[in-house]
Amino acid sequence: MDFITSLLLKFEKQANETEAKAMKVYLKNLFPLYGIKAPIRKAFLKELINDFKDQLTRNNVIEIATILYQKPQRELHYCAIEIVDRFIKKKYEISDIDFIKKLIITNSWWDSVDFIAKHILGNYLLQYPDQIQTVVNTFSSSKNMWLNRSAILFQLGYKDKTNATLLFSLCDQHKFSDKFFIKKAIGWALREYSKVNPESVKHYVSQAKLKPLSQKEALKRIL
Repeated sequence: MDFITSLLLKFEKQANETEAKAMKVYLKNLFPLYGIKAPIRKAFLKELINDFKDQLTRNNVIEIATILYQKPQRELHYCAIEIVDRFIKKKYEISDIDFIKKLIITNSWWDSVDFIAKHILGNYLLQYPDQIQTVVNTFSSSKNMWLNRSAILFQLGYKDKTNATLLFSLCDQHKFSDKFFIKKAIGWALREYSKVNPESVKHYVSQAKLKPLSQKEALKRIL
């Protein structure tokens, strides 16, 4: 039995219709779910990873993630991006940006996109810093809101490695947007950077004329 078959059988056996209903409401009824909460899902995934660790090579993980992302249940999407982050971190190939982009624009919602932006796109661009300008410009200029959000958020885990000039430039590019998820992303990205350089964020916000939501979120840790 292979990894995907084992995962599907385990999730189907543990499906909880009551939990699924509540989880669907939380996700705006965008996806069907098994109704398996995160701690249980992660425990199942860890168990299967131990059972199939010899099969989880770089290329196999990308194939598995692609297949899981074609399935409707949201828990399978989470498993897909979690194994990508675990097994391909620091092992990306430059062409993987196409795969990463597909993950972002497929089954898109904040919960998957934010994980991908921080942990997958962010780590890819740490590995290939010479690709930052091309990738970020492409994503930020896209008509796809989730690619825009990913461009704003990819430095979330960078801390003192954050390119503040780039961050502020991205915020400027999107600060007139009325889309909730863009306004929220701007505030979140600035708030995270304020942990490292609060004065810089405070100065930027004071003159940037951000939307109220973005400004409120950006200054939460400062004021």
